[in-house]
Amino acid sequence: MAHGHAHSHDDLDVGPPRQGLAATLAVVVGAISVAAIVAMVVLWPSSSQVPKAPNPLSGEGVTLLDGTVTAVKPFDCGSGGVGPDNQPTVDGDCAKVTAETDDGDATFTLDSARYQAGIDTGDEIEVLRIAPQGQPATFEFYDFQRTFPLQALAIAFAVLVVAVARWRGLFALVGIGVTLVALMQFILPALLAGKSALPVAIVGSTVIMTVVLYLAHGVSIRTTSALFGTYFGIIGTALMGALATDWASLTGIGSEDDRTLVATVPTLSMSGVVAATMVIAGLGVLNDVTVTQASAVWEMRALQPTARARELFMSAMRIGRDHIASSVYTLVFAYAGSAMTVLLLISAYSRPLGEMATTEELGQEIVRTLVGAIGLVLAVPVTTAIAVALAPPAEDEPLTPARPAGRRRATS
Repeated sequence: MAHGHAHSHDDLDVGPPRQGLAATLAVVVGAISVAAIVAMVVLWPSSSQVPKAPNPLSGEGVTLLDGTVTAVKPFDCGSGGVGPDNQPTVDGDCAKVTAETDDGDATFTLDSARYQAGIDTGDEIEVLRIAPQGQPATFEFYDFQRTFPLQALAIAFAVLVVAVARWRGLFALVGIGVTLVALMQFILPALLAGKSALPVAIVGSTVIMTVVLYLAHGVSIRTTSALFGTYFGIIGTALMGALATDWASLTGIGSEDDRTLVATVPTLSMSGVVAATMVIAGLGVLNDVTVTQASAVWEMRALQPTARARELFMSAMRIGRDHIASSVYTLVFAYAGSAMTVLLLISAYSRPLGEMATTEELGQEIVRTLVGAIGLVLAVPVTTAIAVALAPPAEDEPLTPARPAGRRRATS
């Protein structure tokens, strides 16, 4: 992978092109990339190794239909707020709903929780048609149709990114595509096939970040310094994630979805999946921090061409400390948002947060946040040090020219 070093705003290089350093870094990155690709090939599961549970929508006589709600009639279904095993249920009316589909009208009943969540005449929905052989068809509510809103938001996002960031934005969108392909075609199938979770996460993350960083930020020594810091963050987070998962006895069985997944794929190591998610979940913020630190060092070098390495490091770290603070908040808010339902339930039950924090479901989020934050914090000084080492060298202080002697006045 070649490293170009023209005098551009993107590279902010000083002095003659450093072809020797660029060639050395290209060899190092190439070797790491080849090793990651070989590991990916070794870990890549065959189709026969990936368990495939039967699709509940592909059963005999089961059809998914698009429909439009034409009538909603509430009725008293006796939902008194307490269900089987004294579990709380939503107190209130249920509703009988009629929807127009391509196969004619479909009528079904919504429970009190779904009805009170909101459904109105004119809503575009999806309906399950269940028609076992020799029996009349019955219908069930499946979900709302969301294809158009999701597509519209995705198009608006892509247009804005390209309009503001131009080619960089376009390449960033390509990077998102690469990430999705790696996740869907390698990481998830490998985990389902029972491959060791941490090597899968490390290899997948290494390939993703190598491609994404060079796509979004260009091929340069500056980008390579950020990539090396990202590699460090990936390895560090993986090791800490494995240790923390074992130390905190996180089994990965914290919700009903987790139990369903284990029942579907009995060979899956859920504790390994927890550790792997710690690596993958922090990639975005880790990338943000390492790229920012590398860019900060290059900007500092352009503004202070005579600064020594220590001065450059200390200046960039002042930026890094502010970035650490904001990024840690980002991690906490992101994980708090993903666990908001659990947090609301804790508040509703008036149970102490300290007591609930030790539960599997909330404990996973806490450990994931802390491990991601630790990896992030450690990546900042490491990336900064790497960037300082690879940045253009300091220039010598210019000599102050002697002031020319003034012309003497003639004496009489």
